Amino acid sequence: MTRISAAVVALALACAPAQGQTRRAPTVPTLVVLLTIDQLLPDYLDAWQSEFRGGLGRLLKGGAVYPNGFQDHGVTETAPGHASILSGRFPRSTGVVGNAAGVFDPEAPLIGARGDPASPYRFRGSTLADWLRFKNARARAVSVSRKDRSAILPLGRAKGEAYWYASGGMFTTSTYYADTLPGWLKAFNARGLTQSYAGTSWSLLRDAAQYNEPDSVAFESGGADFTFPHMLPADPVVASRVLPNYPMMDQVTLQLALAALSARELGAEEGRTDLLAISLSSTDAIGHKYGPDSREVHDQLLRLDEYLGSFLDSLYKVRDSSRVVLVLTSDHGVAPYPFAGFKTRFRSVEAGFVELRPLASDTWARVITAGVDTAAFSWEGESLYLDPEAFRRAGVNRDSVAREYARAARTVPGVLRVDVFSELQRKDVSNDPIGRRWLNMFPEDLPIAVVTTLKPYWYWAGIAQASHGSPHDYDARVPIIFAGAGVKPGRHSDVVRVVDIAPTLVAILQVRALEKLDGKVLTDVIR
Repeated sequence: MTRISAAVVALALACAPAQGQTRRAPTVPTLVVLLTIDQLLPDYLDAWQSEFRGGLGRLLKGGAVYPNGFQDHGVTETAPGHASILSGRFPRSTGVVGNAAGVFDPEAPLIGARGDPASPYRFRGSTLADWLRFKNARARAVSVSRKDRSAILPLGRAKGEAYWYASGGMFTTSTYYADTLPGWLKAFNARGLTQSYAGTSWSLLRDAAQYNEPDSVAFESGGADFTFPHMLPADPVVASRVLPNYPMMDQVTLQLALAALSARELGAEEGRTDLLAISLSSTDAIGHKYGPDSREVHDQLLRLDEYLGSFLDSLYKVRDSSRVVLVLTSDHGVAPYPFAGFKTRFRSVEAGFVELRPLASDTWARVITAGVDTAAFSWEGESLYLDPEAFRRAGVNRDSVAREYARAARTVPGVLRVDVFSELQRKDVSNDPIGRRWLNMFPEDLPIAVVTTLKPYWYWAGIAQASHGSPHDYDARVPIIFAGAGVKPGRHSDVVRVVDIAPTLVAILQVRALEKLDGKVLTDVIR
């Protein structure tokens, strides 16, 4: 027994920390801050990194940076992109497959404002907000944005708080979340920040010589107001209505986030991890209006860098930076204008417009004549929906209709590929990113029959501005940056997915996801 006791003591001494060292469990962050920059290309961060002196510069230098992140699904729009970020799941699992039906809900009217009623009732499953509350019922989650879908979908169906910009220059929410606006939000709206920009201008932040982009591209902004400075209307009501098209909307949204942080005491309680989700939409509005090659986008990113720097300074004055973990990403990319002869750093091939509406109308007319119910047919450009049950009742072969439509669509100039979805499901798409993104897009209970992919940089007819929505890399590629508590800085060239964000936060925050996720933990991020 003496020899055994001596051995145990020796083993304990060998395993003990050296003198002066202490062991401690990793400190769990008390606050997660998600920053989603709508329509942010990784190319912007690479091209102008040396010019960033504020928040973007700090995150790029001190964070775990992945320039090759992807929204790995077929319809790269705002709603499906935001729904995937904190759920760790593709649209096929979240059920959010596009903007049009993303959050519209006639049963959830806005409070004290005009605008489309909205809620997350179409969202399926859970998100990080649910997992944090499962661990600690006192955990709080607040999401803010200019857009309703961008505020709502990062939380999923969680009963957190979501606020977005509505008519009359005010932020609001819907009856899904509350019956009245909280006092702190009423006080914030009463400050009239959006109206205060009336009669001001958006001028260049730096000397004009520091911008390489031309300021005289006539088809930007529909051929009107395409040179600096850009004046805001003198009428405060009108100014507040158009402010979302200007960089200053991001600044107002960040001030709203700080007001929510203070009022709801986010990140202030030991043992409780709270969530603050912020989606900034001005880059998207400016990118659509002026295009990714524009001087306006360049200046917007410089201003966003300053706004984020001020936001981080304010955040760290009231919260311990060692207890805050930040994530920055985007919901989608963007393609340049497709106009013939336009030279662009982002596009090296000719492009144009594709019109499939006559083909869709012809297909619709023939299936209706064959006795198929009118509600069985739906078409959204890239997607043809055919309800199997309606075709079965009418005795019409659904697959034959789908294949016939696909054959005809493949002959249209500008179309790259047309996939019959049931056939695509049987293929090996491990080396086919476009096919994989389409399969990641749609839930099994949606009657998707055909998906169409245009040639790179081609647009659907009728679109008159820079846009996105395709499964091509330029629309799917986004940056992913982790920073702060529990994060090991570094730059990584790995190809990763936005659905990897939630599993990685699960590991850092020591919580448990309540369902199977499509993403994986990015172990290189974790300190």
